Amino acid sequence: MVYEPSTNWTLVTEFILLGFTNHPGLAHLLFGLFLVMYAVTLAGNGLIMAVVWTDPLLHSPMYIFLGSLSCSETAYTLVVIPRMLCDLLAPLRPLSLASCATQMFFFVALGVTDCLLLTAMAWDRYVAICRPLRYGALMSPQICWGLVVSSLCGGFVFSSFLTGMIFSLPFCSPNRIPHFFCDIPPVLSRACPGYGSIEVIVPTLVAMILIIPFSFIMLSYGCILIASLRMGSTQRCHKAFSTCGAHLTVVLLHYGCAILTYAKPKSSYMEGKDHILAVSYTVLIPMLNPLIYTLRNNEVKGALRKVVSRGLCHDG
Repeated sequence: MVYEPSTNWTLVTEFILLGFTNHPGLAHLLFGLFLVMYAVTLAGNGLIMAVVWTDPLLHSPMYIFLGSLSCSETAYTLVVIPRMLCDLLAPLRPLSLASCATQMFFFVALGVTDCLLLTAMAWDRYVAICRPLRYGALMSPQICWGLVVSSLCGGFVFSSFLTGMIFSLPFCSPNRIPHFFCDIPPVLSRACPGYGSIEVIVPTLVAMILIIPFSFIMLSYGCILIASLRMGSTQRCHKAFSTCGAHLTVVLLHYGCAILTYAKPKSSYMEGKDHILAVSYTVLIPMLNPLIYTLRNNEVKGALRKVVSRGLCHDG
């Protein structure tokens, strides 16, 4: 289908991200705050990847998924935060449509990869607690790595389709986007009028890729809860469910922000009003995730202590 905007509209070939220009006095403060948070994110994910890959005790499916999630989230933040930091110091730099499409492509691909990895982790916990005798067969190394690769491929295939659909549209003036990166709702709001069903298709596809895995995760945890309650012993029940606490917390944070942001029609997008939510899922939650997994997981904490101890002994 070829889209032909009205002659009353002016086609644009580049965007200008307004970012936080409505608060120029806060630019340097926000730069310092976001830079520190980004450094914590990189350090936290880096430590998790290091201990997972170097400690043989953590070479199990749950921790392979955790290491893969940390790797994916590191790349996810790299797509958004460095450009945002630069724009805080030098705002209103033009961004070509190709550059905007590239940023959206990798952002969506890695975001969906995170969703699918969190789903795979829920499956791992379900099998470990509800089907322990078949755990070795259902979560073999081949299946584990297959789920990791499938999550990555699924994210990039979905992003290719979605980004291609959005950037096949013509974009009309004004070319200024009141956001700090090329996110789906603000970019879609700059598409020329008259593109019909895509206005409904894009939010529907995004909602599906969020709600279907989230429903599967919640179903898994429902089964885990029932199995835990059937164990009879309160101590055994608490031990079984405690292994899921960090993962469930991350799921609720990740999916909560994503569903609030994307599972809604274009017409409900309010320019300049979604900055706090966007900062939450691009800066805050990626910083919190490694902290949550570290603080709530004794095996990861133990591996971190060993890494630190080896480092101190080596320095000594």
